[in-house]
Amino acid sequence: MENSTESKKKIKGAKILVVVLLSLLAVGFLDNQMMSKKKKLKNSETIIAADNIETFKFWTWITANEERTNQSYTEEFKKYSNSGFDAVLINTGTNAELLKRVTPLAKKEGLEVHAWMFTVNRPGDEIAKQHPEWYAVSRDGKSCYDNPPYVGYYKWLCPTRMESRQHILSIVENLAKVEGVASVHLDYIRYSDIFLPVGLLPKYNLVQNTELPEFDFCYCDVCISEFKKLHHKNPKKMEHPEIDIEWKNFRLNQVKRIVDEAYEIAHENDKYLTAAVFPYPEMADHMVRQRWDKWNIDVVLPMIYHGFYNEELDWIGYATQQGVKDLKGKNTELHTGLYMPDLSPEQLEEAILIAKKNGANGISVFDGPALSKEHLAIVKKLKNRILSK
Repeated sequence: MENSTESKKKIKGAKILVVVLLSLLAVGFLDNQMMSKKKKLKNSETIIAADNIETFKFWTWITANEERTNQSYTEEFKKYSNSGFDAVLINTGTNAELLKRVTPLAKKEGLEVHAWMFTVNRPGDEIAKQHPEWYAVSRDGKSCYDNPPYVGYYKWLCPTRMESRQHILSIVENLAKVEGVASVHLDYIRYSDIFLPVGLLPKYNLVQNTELPEFDFCYCDVCISEFKKLHHKNPKKMEHPEIDIEWKNFRLNQVKRIVDEAYEIAHENDKYLTAAVFPYPEMADHMVRQRWDKWNIDVVLPMIYHGFYNEELDWIGYATQQGVKDLKGKNTELHTGLYMPDLSPEQLEEAILIAKKNGANGISVFDGPALSKEHLAIVKKLKNRILSK
């Protein structure tokens, strides 16, 4: 009896040892997976906060043009750097040559440079203009090529069509090859707005209580054909396509595919991938067919512009916390986006502290030229306080 009991104990002990060893191997595998990502980018000249989670990062946005002098750019970059900013997102209209020119100027002043690009929305794209078939088509049959929704610069391409998708990714690659850039930054990485932020509806004299056909994209021949291959039904023949989950998910996945492919391109060129997104994933899903918590991406900058939604400052904390929770377990950082015209210097300070308290890795402010001396002083004060801890 004692020998039988002893044997059972030994068998049980051996099983526990096997479980422990397997657990350790699994942890080691995950660690190696994480390390492989770091190693892949170890030669990058610039390191974003993903490699230093102790920092709280400050970003701002600017639009560059070829007419400005290097001296004027240097003065602007120096202003941001001296005020505590760490990074600048620069829109060059996807002009890689202009990006090559301004990047070293910003880096010299101690700023990271992120190549900000309009992604699915491509206003002024001379190559896309030559291909009317590339543009997204609404449920009521109108193309963004000659009938843009809401505003004239809403020139949305179809994310499903191979040619338009490859065109977008070629732009990502061109920007990713610019020396010294920290990331390619995707803006307008979504469909056109199904629902506008409630605070903007009066500007367009609109009521949006349901998904309206003229704002519902994309119903081009390629989208319909690809969807039918998967699900054997035609959204054009549905009485209520707005409530068909497969049709909605199909479009979410078309955006995700562009992001995931852009991620590979960026990393192959030793760059990170970042993106401007709607406030939190469920809201982005509802408003613009964007589910960013499911993307392969390094950093998201959700545009938590409380004034657009007629919300109070504390909503910045709610939206930040929601996004942080949705990203739990993923190797993606969240940096809260703030809109300067809706924030006094005192409100900016409160908003930054709210974002930090609710788990943001940093904040971005739109945009740099809108920052007054008083706003800049707030950033500097908070940056110094964070560094002193």
